Parts: sequence; structure tokens; C-alpha cells
Amino acid sequence: MRVVVQDQSGRHQSGRHQWEERNRPVRLERRVEFETYGATRDFLDRLGAFSEEQQRFPDISFGRTYVNLTLRPLDLEEGAPLQAEDHAFAAAVDGLID
Repeated sequence: MRVVVQDQSGRHQSGRHQWEERNRPVRLERRVEFETYGATRDFLDRLGAFSEEQQRFPDISFGRTYVNLTLRPLDLEEGAPLQAEDHAFAAAVDGLID
């Protein structure tokens, strides 16, 4: 499957795009674009199964050929920083794209 990601300037590039860390509120964000609805749907199915397995559910929004992901810290306390577990979960989600 070929994945096309969009960078901050709106340009498209092939390959992986890193998660972006945001501070207000603390979170990781990523947008992934796909060539077809079927590829988008396949990724969402894999993400759903993985999230159920891990009992961790990122916020998602999606359209026909894209998925926006927001991952908040596992520690739900307000202002809690991102931890190694949060980055490990994000990296595992990256693995679902391949």
C-alpha cells in the first residue's frame, strides 16, 4: 500500500511523517492520507483492533482518503506530560500503516 502524507505547508510527500507534539493541550498529532477509500478503511480497521487490544483509543477524524489522529497522554491529569508509553503507542500506530 502506498501512503501519501501531507506536511504542514500542505505539500504532499511519500513516506512517513512524524507525529507532532503540541502543548496546549499536551498531545501528539498526525495526519495520514491514502490513495483510496479502501486503504483508509483497512487502516481504520487495523487501528480499531489494535486500540481494542491495548485498551487505548486515540481521537480520530477521517474522510474518504485521510485520517487525522490525536493522542493524548495516558496520564489523564491536566497538564500531564507525554511519557515513553505515549510515544511507544504512537510508534505502534505507525507500524499499522505499512
